[in-house]
Amino acid sequence: MNSNQNELQYEEYDHHGLAHVMPVKLLVGVFSLLIFLTIITVLLAQVPLGPWEVWVSLGVATVKATLVCLYFMHLRYDRTFNGFIFLSSIFFVALFLALTLMDLNGPRVPLSGIE
Repeated sequence: MNSNQNELQYEEYDHHGLAHVMPVKLLVGVFSLLIFLTIITVLLAQVPLGPWEVWVSLGVATVKATLVCLYFMHLRYDRTFNGFIFLSSIFFVALFLALTLMDLNGPRVPLSGIE
């Protein structure tokens, strides 16, 4: 293959414009919202909420993760099945965390033989 054939071959794939599904304005808006929620997370760490601290923090983190998945991973405009898989995984993670957090206030049995 000579150099002229290489040049002709690659001229076919000349890209034109920005080939992105989402408008840049929307992505910047979602990014700004994520920054705002991060600031809220930092401020909530300063406020004593008692037993609600973990649940509020998990709630804010869930909203942030959902925004990232919907807009930056393009699940909002994807097939319904992919959204169903995402929501199923969120449900099972929430179930796992809820069952784990319910065990935090359980009775503490000291281990024998460990000093």
